[in-house]
Amino acid sequence: MAPLFSILDDALASTTERSGDWLACRPGCHQCCVGVFAISQFDANQLREGLAKAPADVAERIRSRAAQSRMRLIEEFPGDPVTGLLFTDPQHEEAFVEFANDEPCPVLDPDTGTCDLYAFRPIQCRTFGPPVRDADDQLTVCELCFVNAPAEEVARCEMDQDWRLQEEALIEDAQKQSGLFGPTLVAFALAPVK
Repeated sequence: MAPLFSILDDALASTTERSGDWLACRPGCHQCCVGVFAISQFDANQLREGLAKAPADVAERIRSRAAQSRMRLIEEFPGDPVTGLLFTDPQHEEAFVEFANDEPCPVLDPDTGTCDLYAFRPIQCRTFGPPVRDADDQLTVCELCFVNAPAEEVARCEMDQDWRLQEEALIEDAQKQSGLFGPTLVAFALAPVK
């Protein structure tokens, strides 16, 4: 497991402690696990590492869900369905906004509502919920968290993101190693074309 994850886990523990009851995230709460989201090649590698370490029965269920998801997504995939790379043409980013918003993550156990590869989950999964800054430097939270919280309370609980430069370096390294430059989806990372 990547050393970056321990840094993220510490940052998450800190914001969770400060957030108290404002943070609704709990095992079984999985609204954020429905609807596809882009992951980096670094995240894809971590998920594959977790899959390789998972018990055989769990790994087989994940592979099956990933293959089924990939088949559902492939026809309108906003990218290259062979490589799994998103956004290979200019119109793909706009198409992604409405793409597969009801598709469950293949790593989500539908019976428990928990992540089968939790220790290896993508960066976005580790940072979704508590207050974080988005690409436009806006403070965002999960819609289930900080309901009716004053803006200053949300700001007080902001997650430290000093790890972003390390993440960027890890993504760059993963892209160079794989030869795949750009984001993908969990289903395409775990159920590649054979």
